[in-house]
Amino acid sequence: MGVTGPPGPVMDRDEVDRALARLGAEYEAIETSLLALQDHSGRRLLEGAALTGVTKERWTSAEASITLLWAYFDAYTDALRSAREIRSRRRWSSQGDLAELTELLRGESVTVAGSATATANAPTLHGNSGKLSEQFSLVTLVDRMNELYATSLDMVVAADAVWSALPARIDLLAAELQRTRKLAHSVGVRPGEHPAGDDLERITRTLTHLREQVVSDPLAYWLPAQGSSAPGGGRPDTTVYDREARALEDVRREIDAVLTVRQDAEQRLVRLRDVLSRADRTLAEARIARGEVLAKIAATEVPVVSGPPTALQEQLATAAEYRRQAQWHRLSPLLESLEQKAEDELLRARESLSAVTQPLAVRAELRGRLDAYKAKVARHGLAEDPFLIERYDAARRMLWSAPCDLRVAEQAVLRYQQAAADLFRSPRVPEQSGPEDRRGEAQS
Repeated sequence: MGVTGPPGPVMDRDEVDRALARLGAEYEAIETSLLALQDHSGRRLLEGAALTGVTKERWTSAEASITLLWAYFDAYTDALRSAREIRSRRRWSSQGDLAELTELLRGESVTVAGSATATANAPTLHGNSGKLSEQFSLVTLVDRMNELYATSLDMVVAADAVWSALPARIDLLAAELQRTRKLAHSVGVRPGEHPAGDDLERITRTLTHLREQVVSDPLAYWLPAQGSSAPGGGRPDTTVYDREARALEDVRREIDAVLTVRQDAEQRLVRLRDVLSRADRTLAEARIARGEVLAKIAATEVPVVSGPPTALQEQLATAAEYRRQAQWHRLSPLLESLEQKAEDELLRARESLSAVTQPLAVRAELRGRLDAYKAKVARHGLAEDPFLIERYDAARRMLWSAPCDLRVAEQAVLRYQQAAADLFRSPRVPEQSGPEDRRGEAQS
């Protein structure tokens, strides 16, 4: 190496003492940190693990960095010891001692010698990884040790955090997976026979592969914190684990649904038979009502009433057979589908009955309206009015005749209502007009 320049003005005794005190405190802090790193559980695990991928690559570099760290620390220790020995020669250091101390404390006086093996994979301050020795000032050496320590600790802490978090959680989920598999087999949910069985097989394979990867390459599952410079800033990446945990929860819900089917299958089948029976009775009632409407109502289009769906009865028989054979995993989706279809069928039957009987409902409403106005006419003392009696009798004949033309009957009821309303507004004086005049109005 070339000759270095002067480190600056010669330090006085107080400056030397302050520098030694500071370097001594840094020495103790560095020693404590290095010993803590040496005893770190993550470092011990890394040393004994069969690593792969990015973790293997980074651990090779970190291991070399830790080796170099100790070499730097030994050089720092020797330099600090030498400085203390010089300072302890005399209570009042001579000018020569102070010059020597200035060179040692401020100049690039520390030479770190090491083998190519120790430094090949560890980054150096100026990128001179091919050199077998480096020369530093004590301040630069401290900075260098801090840099290597931070990168090494970051790697160790990250790997340890992943190992502390994911394998244990994976093992717990795997145990839950085994319990779910046993329960699934007990109700006939097996791979190739039920989608939930296939999901269990896929989750098993994924968790097995995930655990192997986490153990051999933990840093592949580490998410560094954005903008954080602290060693170990970040968190384990649980994306795959979380996805499989959700998938297992979905399977558990599916198994619970199958278990529920096993417990209340008979009651649900009874309810299904009842709903379909009510739908059939409603359709039968609609068919009878249609014949009545066609016989009693004229000039009306009455919708055709379809028969009961045989497909639902066949599916109901299949569901009963699944129950007898304890094929709960097949019965579960079939019952859910049948329950919805049965409710839809009952609703369709009721809508069909309503559509068929609507003309009868219209006739009943017209009859009720006619009788209501007749009662109102009587309250006004016009019950014996010949003109109103004629209008009432005409409307009544149309409504109580078969077949009934609803359009004509409705017009007759409206004429009766209008005639009654006219008399309510201007009551007739008996001596001024007779029944013959109103008959003339009626004819007009």
